[in-house]
Amino acid sequence: MGKTIRLALDELLKRENITRYELSKRTKIGYPVVDKYYKNKVVRYDSETIRRICLALDCTPGDLIRLVETEE
Repeated sequence: MGKTIRLALDELLKRENITRYELSKRTKIGYPVVDKYYKNKVVRYDSETIRRICLALDCTPGDLIRLVETEE
């Protein structure tokens, strides 16, 4: 078993009761970028994007980015 990075954006959006589209509008980050973060399809994380998401959702990078166990 190994470990991988997982974004908890789905959980944070649910907690704040907002959509990916609304987050995109609030942060001025394009919807396709927000969608990639939401679906954990990001390979390289942009610090400005993470900062904007955290400010919009009133969270810390540690709330958004998690190190999780994998089956591999």
